[in-house]
Amino acid sequence: MSVQTVAVVDYGMGNLRSVSQAVQAAAAGSGWQVVVTSRPEEVRAAQRIVLPGQGAMRDCMRELNDSGLRESVLEAAAHKPMFGVCVGMQMLLDHSEEQDTPGLGLIPGRCLRFQLEGRTQPDGSRYKVPQMGWNQVWRQSPDGRGHPVWSGVPDGSYYYFVHSYYAQPSDARHSAGETDYGARFTAALARDNIFATQFHPEKSAAHGLALYRNFLAWNP
Repeated sequence: MSVQTVAVVDYGMGNLRSVSQAVQAAAAGSGWQVVVTSRPEEVRAAQRIVLPGQGAMRDCMRELNDSGLRESVLEAAAHKPMFGVCVGMQMLLDHSEEQDTPGLGLIPGRCLRFQLEGRTQPDGSRYKVPQMGWNQVWRQSPDGRGHPVWSGVPDGSYYYFVHSYYAQPSDARHSAGETDYGARFTAALARDNIFATQFHPEKSAAHGLALYRNFLAWNP
C-alpha cells in the first residue's frame, strides 16, 4: 500500500514547526506521513494539504507567489482536502483590507480589520487589537449539525487566536464557526474540500489536535 502523505506547505511564512508537530501528533498510528515541503511536486503528490500562514497577508501572498508554490496550492485546492490556518485561512478569500491585498479567491469574501478602538469588554477592560488569547468558537452550518471536522468537539470549545483582521465570507453558508470579539465574526471557513480556521489548532491543546485528527479522517 502506498504511503499517504500530508504536505505542510512551506513558502516561508508559516508557523511550520508547531503546525507540523501537531499534525504529526494527530496522525500518530494512522499511517499518515507528514512532510513539510517547499517543492511544488511534493504538494502535487500529497493526498492532503495544510496551508499555514502568519504575519501580514501581503507578505504571505508575495512569498507564496515568489516560492513557485501558488499554482500547486491552487491545483490541490481544486480537489484535495485542504486545511488553512490563520493567515492561511485569510488567503483563501478574495481580498484583505490589510494593505489592500488580493487573495487566492477560493472562497468568496474579504478580510476586515477589527474596529474596536475605545470600546470596552463586559469586564470593563478595553478591547485590544490584535485579539490575542483564548476564545470560544461556535459551530455553524446550514444543516445545524456542524462540519465533520468538528466531530466530537464540544460546541463552544476554546481556541487560541492572534489576529487583527477577520474573515467575512460573501455567503454565510461558508462560515463553519463563529467567535465573539466585539461582535460575532467568522472564525472558521468551509467550502467543498476546504476547511480553515482563523485560530491556531496547533496552539489549542486537545481540541486543536482533534481538528487535525478529524481532518485526516474527513472524506469530502
